[in-house]
Amino acid sequence: MMLGDNPSATRAVRVLTIDDQAIFRSLARDVIEATPGFESVGDAADGEAGIEAVGKLGPDLVLLDVRMPGIDGIEVARRLAATHPETVVVLISLGDRADLPAALLLGDTVPLVRKQDFGPVLLRRLWREHGH
Repeated sequence: MMLGDNPSATRAVRVLTIDDQAIFRSLARDVIEATPGFESVGDAADGEAGIEAVGKLGPDLVLLDVRMPGIDGIEVARRLAATHPETVVVLISLGDRADLPAALLLGDTVPLVRKQDFGPVLLRRLWREHGH
């Protein structure tokens, strides 16, 4: 059984949120903390701070906004794949995959979910389908 599927597991799935919108970071933290088997280990407001936070905090799962000023989520995902391949990265966006320029996407290897769909059920499903 994977962490996140069993609330009595010895260690919760550690989640970091990287998003330039404070309101979404707050919402994500609330959802994560309200979902048994998951814990929020922190958040970052931009890509550079997010990369640094992954190195310091060692999350199992990163919720990563696609569009941010400075280093965007696509580039952050590329860097994390190279430096922290054990970390599951999920891109989050207000739009669908079809709304994003195809050249920017990392193929189907990195899941993309809409922010408006984010909740406990989706969080558990993402970990079940993409967690290690």
